[in-house]
Amino acid sequence: MSGARHLYVHLPFCAHRCGYCDFVTAVGRRDQHGAYVEALLAELELERQRLAPELETIFLGGGTPTFTEPAALERLLAGLPDAAEVTVEANPETVTRELAALLSRNRVDRVSMGAQSFNTALLDVLERRTTPADVRRAFHTLRDASFDNISLDLVYGIPGQEPADLRRDLEEALALEPEHLSCYELEAKPGTRFTHTFGDELARQSEAMEGYFGDVVETLTLAGYRWYETASFCRRAEDAGGRDLRARHNLAYWLGRDYLGLGIGAVSTHGGRRWRNAPRLGLYLAALAPTGAEAPPRELEELPEATRLLERVMLGLRLDEPLPLAGLEPALDPAGLARVERLGLVERRRVCGLGDTLVLTARGRLVGDGVTAELVA
Repeated sequence: MSGARHLYVHLPFCAHRCGYCDFVTAVGRRDQHGAYVEALLAELELERQRLAPELETIFLGGGTPTFTEPAALERLLAGLPDAAEVTVEANPETVTRELAALLSRNRVDRVSMGAQSFNTALLDVLERRTTPADVRRAFHTLRDASFDNISLDLVYGIPGQEPADLRRDLEEALALEPEHLSCYELEAKPGTRFTHTFGDELARQSEAMEGYFGDVVETLTLAGYRWYETASFCRRAEDAGGRDLRARHNLAYWLGRDYLGLGIGAVSTHGGRRWRNAPRLGLYLAALAPTGAEAPPRELEELPEATRLLERVMLGLRLDEPLPLAGLEPALDPAGLARVERLGLVERRRVCGLGDTLVLTARGRLVGDGVTAELVA
């Protein structure tokens, strides 16, 4: 069994919890930031044998990793192994010159910033404690610190949003010339206060999602970005000095690679198993206390071959590159595959070095989830 080459580290702390958020978060708790980082490093030591000697990617997600107390964040980054790509998520209002310098001197070479929108009214709806000016200032602060791989997140389908609002958001984002953009459909979980407040408007927005998605794809591809994954766009290598600016950590998920997750609520997949750390901060800190650290409480799931094949198809077809079919046939429904082929939504191609492959057509990618659901067994 080879070691995982991808490491995810969850930093759950936020200044406040946005109404639509369903991630594992903890509001404030500044007095626990240091203890949590020590617990993360203790968990890393317990699990280090699952990692390869050399890592490809490390990703610090949250929560708001850059809300973490600077001394604790620096301690964490200094204690992590080296990797070819180190990404940190950031909220714009947390980005200062001091923070940018901290990230830079600790081997971070990629920042993923949650802009969400450049419309103040829509940011208020999302309960984001940032402004469009904060996004621009934070972006330029990172540029001044020599970061040359910055990703921006945008959200569409926000209550009150119209197509023209989304087009303006895309224009504002493109004006900054980021290396990467991720554009996500707003997902508001049933039962949250957000869905209670905006239920009717969310229903209206759900009917507009296909149009929003089409606008995103058209605008960004016309601007020269590569639509390399369903929700992800990057500058083309020929326009970026030959650099591959795809999110390498996320590519590992989409390609079915093993990865190790640290922290509360973090998920790992390794050796045919998946496990998720319990999301409770107190339990995590207690398990990994300095006096006799042990693995935190976890939910364990065996991944049978059929499940792994199914996930490989469903995730692999999100990408713009052909999916090799060798060994994946049991996960495909021949009748469903024939139907989507006749409709011009998917193509089978023979690719040198890969053999028989499957790839969604441009039209198929616009309705990718539906196509995938049709062709899997």
